[in-house]
Formats: sequence, structure tokens, C-alpha cells
Amino acid sequence: MVGDWKKQAMEGPTAVFSDRSAAEEPVRSSEADVEKLHAKIGQLLVERDFLATASGR
Repeated sequence: MVGDWKKQAMEGPTAVFSDRSAAEEPVRSSEADVEKLHAKIGQLLVERDFLATASGR
């Protein structure tokens, strides 16, 4: 029984760190999505302002 615990303890840190890098992947992906969306919002604001000025509003 103690041998099993020792084996789990030795394998534990590897599993924790490998899971952490896998968990960070979606965060990086969502951060990239947020950056794309912010860029799109900026583009749409510029287009809106340009069209409002061009139409005389």
C-alpha cells in the first residue's frame, strides 16, 4: 500500500504540470480571440465614423 502511494506521489507532479499546460491552451486561444474582436470593433468604429462624415451627419 505504501509502495502504491509512493508511486502515485512520484507520478503526481508530472500529471499536475502536464495538466496545467493543457489548461493554459484554451486561455491563450481565448486571449487571441479577444484581440481579434477588439481589432474588428476598432475597424467597424472607423468605418462608421467615416460613413457618418461622408453622409453629412
